[in-house]
Amino acid sequence: MTVIRQDDLIDSVADALQFISYYHPVDFVQAVHKAWEMERNPAAKDAMAQILINSRMCAQGHRPICQDTGIVTVFLRIGMDVRWDAKLSVSDMVNEGVRRAYTHPDNVLRASILKDPAGARKNTGDNTPAVIHTELVPGDTVDVRVAAKGGGSENKSKLAMLNPSDSIVDWVVKTVPTMGAGWCPPGMLGIGVGGTAEKAAVLAKESLMDPIDIHELRERGPSNRVEELRLEIMDAVNRLGIGAQGLGGLTTVLDVKIKDYPTHAASLPVAMIPNCAATRHAHFTLDGSGPALQTPPDIGDWPDITWEVSDGVRRVNLDTITREEVAEWKPGDTLLLSGKMLTGRDAAHKKMQELIRGGEGLPDGVDLKDRFIYYVGPVDPVRDEVVGPAGPTTSTRMDKFTDFILEETGLLGMIGKAERGPTGIDAIRKHGAVYLMAVGGAAYLVSRAITGAKVLAFPELGMEAIYEFEVKDMPVSVAVDTQGVSVHKTGPEHWRGVIEEQALELI
Repeated sequence: MTVIRQDDLIDSVADALQFISYYHPVDFVQAVHKAWEMERNPAAKDAMAQILINSRMCAQGHRPICQDTGIVTVFLRIGMDVRWDAKLSVSDMVNEGVRRAYTHPDNVLRASILKDPAGARKNTGDNTPAVIHTELVPGDTVDVRVAAKGGGSENKSKLAMLNPSDSIVDWVVKTVPTMGAGWCPPGMLGIGVGGTAEKAAVLAKESLMDPIDIHELRERGPSNRVEELRLEIMDAVNRLGIGAQGLGGLTTVLDVKIKDYPTHAASLPVAMIPNCAATRHAHFTLDGSGPALQTPPDIGDWPDITWEVSDGVRRVNLDTITREEVAEWKPGDTLLLSGKMLTGRDAAHKKMQELIRGGEGLPDGVDLKDRFIYYVGPVDPVRDEVVGPAGPTTSTRMDKFTDFILEETGLLGMIGKAERGPTGIDAIRKHGAVYLMAVGGAAYLVSRAITGAKVLAFPELGMEAIYEFEVKDMPVSVAVDTQGVSVHKTGPEHWRGVIEEQALELI
């Protein structure tokens, strides 16, 4: 009988979560690099270059790949011959590992978990509790798979109760475009088929723990219907032309993972959960010999890619920018921003709206007129950092505030991740504002452009407080111009046409 000590599980969970915060799985890095080599859309290729550069920087600097360091999901398979030398429950041991990982002084991770989700939504402060799935199995070891899932991709999860005669491929192809680009493609799609509604969702999440192997599958050929579905879905989704960051291009998904389970004769539950460009997961086994610690990969496994400033890039001074200058920008233009900007996410927008409507006005020092606001919740800084990793959050969450804020404050521009919805675009067009996009999945790279940071308002909101950032050559793209033209519409439309032409040429 194997004896597993309490500290061995705690230390192993903490080590795994620190490890995956700054090390991409090497198979993911290689898959993005291969997609980068094949990509023909310069905007999408540039986005993947930033993702790869950011990944290498994080691996070398041991800082988070993404500012959203995720909600922790853990799959435990506990052998029935295991005996525990522990005072805590298994769940409490896992959560103690999470707490230690997210408060590690050398690499503080962002605490994003809120208790009382339908009420006060108060941050737990240490990113606990994790979502834990436990299974008792024959054997004398404890098998543990750990993942940290960002909210942007998790929010794009889909579940459908299809009819048994319905096509899973057709449902996926119809559904993926409705997910927008907030899940930060290119990434993986995890699909669960069968069981019940909740079982399909768990299967989808569990499938994302597996390594990328679609190219090996394609070379050897499928041996069952699930493998056939993986290839059919991957090819069909990539033909949509959504591309990296939704900018249009040849690669939207790097792999499709499917797990299935027997289901009722009248049912066909299907769940789809995307993994983003900050794919983070690790696996270890406890056998009683002590903690199971992760082995660092070889930094030589990362491609040595540089990001070059092309001749067409505009340098923008945010401190002197005018509405006339902004009106000249076109969707897809690359800008390098320097100067001062404010930050604010959902909670800050809600508080600003309440203060203005209540007649109090904005807090002292918060003046949005003719300025830019960055939708970001940064990681706390360590050592000599001005700010921790500070990539953009999903911008559509701010759409319901956009018209009010633009009308009442004179805000000129917004910076975030992925597309804007119809409500946000209508407000941008109405007020002659602009929306810029930073690359999701390049948080550490973005933070290197931030030379100054101070909290201006709402410090009680933690990472959702309003900061003033000073930046130097922060790279962004024009996503929605002052006329309301969105690159997230024009880009995929164009590249879908290009892919269709290529397919016709091969017939």
